[in-house]
Amino acid sequence: MSSVEGDPWDDEIAPPGAPIELPELFSLVVDDDAAGQRLDAYLAASISGVSRARIRRAIDGGLATVDGSQQKASHRLSPGDRVEVRVPKSVDAPLPEPIPLDVLYEDDAIAVVNKPAGMVVHPAKGHWAGTLVAALVHRFDQQLSGVGGQVRPGIVHRLDRETSGVIVIAKHDAAHEDLARQFHDRLVQKEYIAIVSGRLDRDADRVDEPIGHHPTHREKMAVRPDHPDSRPAETFFEVMERFPGFALVRARPKTGRTHQIRVHLAHLRCPVLCDKQYGSRSRITLGEMRQVTRQKRLGGDAPDEKVLLTRHALHAHRLSFAHPATGEPMTMEAPLPADMAGVLGMLRSGGQS
Repeated sequence: MSSVEGDPWDDEIAPPGAPIELPELFSLVVDDDAAGQRLDAYLAASISGVSRARIRRAIDGGLATVDGSQQKASHRLSPGDRVEVRVPKSVDAPLPEPIPLDVLYEDDAIAVVNKPAGMVVHPAKGHWAGTLVAALVHRFDQQLSGVGGQVRPGIVHRLDRETSGVIVIAKHDAAHEDLARQFHDRLVQKEYIAIVSGRLDRDADRVDEPIGHHPTHREKMAVRPDHPDSRPAETFFEVMERFPGFALVRARPKTGRTHQIRVHLAHLRCPVLCDKQYGSRSRITLGEMRQVTRQKRLGGDAPDEKVLLTRHALHAHRLSFAHPATGEPMTMEAPLPADMAGVLGMLRSGGQS
């Protein structure tokens, strides 16, 4: 989970369904062959499918940086320069959709929702419909903060698509700003529950390893201690239960980096079960679990082919924060979802059906 404060999203007010601008981030490192090139020419040659005119508008709008500093289109590049540009693309504002919501708490300032696994929080490339935002717009109509613009009304923080659990929604701008401040100042206490593959050596551990973009897979993150792109990341882990080949783990992230818990667990060689990006399997069957645990009677008479889990076993279990209007301490919990509870129950059964 991470605060959205500081994300350069377009905050233009538009009615549902109207075109708005959704920036897409490109991050590049200049090699020797591109030394001396103009910034606009380099970006136009390096980014496919984006016109030079759009790139020039992004640069002129202050959306391009070289080593963290805004530069003009005529800026000449040097080897090793890190270039980042956010190129706006036109998308539609999210339309309301009658998607059921599990609302854990609601008042005039906030709503707390138990997000199901498989739901994207806000519209993004390849995921324009079926989002949490579409469900929120339908449920709460105009009672959502506008700080996140039309793309992310009410959204203060995020969960990965496959992660289930607690997420707090701001109903007005003052609540949004206060909650964003709490996330930024690390005053929000976050607790996740994960089922992991492998064996953690310690019953409790602290991982303090910086996280940056993976060197070859753009959609992934990685522990990269010496890379300038990396940001500090700290997670506390506690083993709640151990099973042959698996463990139930409580995770408390102090920082809020992208994929932080998943990356840190993979770094410990105990990836979240069924993590498609950082683990070795995208699903697990009963037969595979029987093989790993060496318990042939696990699950009773059910066939080996029975699929137990098809998403990463990570759940945002508890969120503690101060109510943005009253200052009252709030702790919200979401029960373990059925898919994870089923796997856990089977592991606990010790081979009983």
